[in-house]
Amino acid sequence: MKKLSIALFAVLFLGTAFLYFLHFTGKKDKKSDTNNTLSEIQSEGIAFVNIDTVIFNFDMFFDRRAELMEKQKKAEAEFASKENLLKRNAADAQDKVNKGLVTRVQAAEMEQALYQQQQELSLLSQNLQNTLLEEEQVMNRQIVDYITTYLEENKSQFKYQFILGKSFGSVVLYGDSGLDITHVVLDALNQKYQAEKK
Repeated sequence: MKKLSIALFAVLFLGTAFLYFLHFTGKKDKKSDTNNTLSEIQSEGIAFVNIDTVIFNFDMFFDRRAELMEKQKKAEAEFASKENLLKRNAADAQDKVNKGLVTRVQAAEMEQALYQQQQELSLLSQNLQNTLLEEEQVMNRQIVDYITTYLEENKSQFKYQFILGKSFGSVVLYGDSGLDITHVVLDALNQKYQAEKK
């Protein structure tokens, strides 16, 4: 029985070695098939666009960012105005308490009113920040939608089946520079956007 298992192991070993030999010394036709398939895929149209470059050089981004910055300035001015009012009210209340011009009950009421103003100011700050953040996210989505819509509408011009978006942290880690159509797309987007603005 022991001799049978040794013989079986030897036959399996020789068979595996023979298959290994045939596999690595056989014809190399499979490699040329792989190269043909790869070149066919490239000729069928895959390209990529560096999204960060497009967005940060797109005229629409600058216009929308300027609008957002204007809203931010207004929000900051509104907040500063209410913060200054709170400071004046606090200073006035402290002055009245120090001079003994109010009773303890009035002082407690003033303190409660100041606390309420401070809470409203904190809530206003958070609401303004959330609103601006949401508007920024909407702006970014609108820009990406504009780019995507443009590419879909002009797919016959680009003649690609796939246009990938490459940016820092994206799933496209490398792209041959011959497949990069970023500047072509950027120029076309800016021309279209400027024509629409008029």
